[in-house]
Amino acid sequence: QVQLVESGGGLVQAGGSLRLSCAASGRIFSTYAMGWFRQAPGKEREFVAAIRWSGGTTSYADSVKGRFTISRDNAKNTVYLQMNSLKPEDTAVYYCATARTFNLVVGGTVAYWGQGTQVTVSS
Repeated sequence: QVQLVESGGGLVQAGGSLRLSCAASGRIFSTYAMGWFRQAPGKEREFVAAIRWSGGTTSYADSVKGRFTISRDNAKNTVYLQMNSLKPEDTAVYYCATARTFNLVVGGTVAYWGQGTQVTVSS
């Protein structure tokens, strides 16, 4: 059974920073691509960032480029999302996700989802 557990969400003022973590269990972690998605109230879930299993390649949504950084530590079975210069429009539930390939994650064809963590950015 694969489990993804997010943490690190919370309330922050605009311009502030948060770091999300996603702890994964199961043998797939070290070879699967990982990613983050978010869903704001009344909107569809959208892609935020993805990273290859090797950590050498990343991809970001245009709306977060230059502000968010995805990284992973395979020894700890954990993926991170460092979020800087946060804006009120970043307010959403953030989900960790995994799939067999990088392109599947970027395309939203996810094999497993976490339960989500709320990020609220006040103006």
